[in-house]
Amino acid sequence: MAGEQLSARADSWIWSVRLTRTRSIASDACRGGHVRVNGVRVKPAHVVRVGDEVRLRHEGHERIVVVSRIITKRVGAPVAAECYIDKSPPPPPREEIVTVAVRARGAGRPTKRERRSIDKLLRRPTAEGRSTGPDPD
Repeated sequence: MAGEQLSARADSWIWSVRLTRTRSIASDACRGGHVRVNGVRVKPAHVVRVGDEVRLRHEGHERIVVVSRIITKRVGAPVAAECYIDKSPPPPPREEIVTVAVRARGAGRPTKRERRSIDKLLRRPTAEGRSTGPDPD
């Protein structure tokens, strides 16, 4: 490309290749220590070059990419995907994600009966010191 550069700022490059939605999120990630270039935590103004490995922790996932092309302006997704080599680990399978019991909003505290059934399910000891679960024998 005619206007292609040899280096770019870390936050600008991360935003340009669509690893974050906004540049301010990319800057905040750098300032918060969530961005590493070649294993070193970087500030937003750190220079990124071709061949650098960029690790970004964002929204609970770690993205590991190797810079293959430098851009400073945001481009379309197909072009952005050509600017890095994605080496991120695959997301965990759906079965491994543990679902958390959710109580209906406004339902308040559990009743005594509900609490006892929860204790029985989790095999917690009662106030008298005996277990509420089935006998292990």
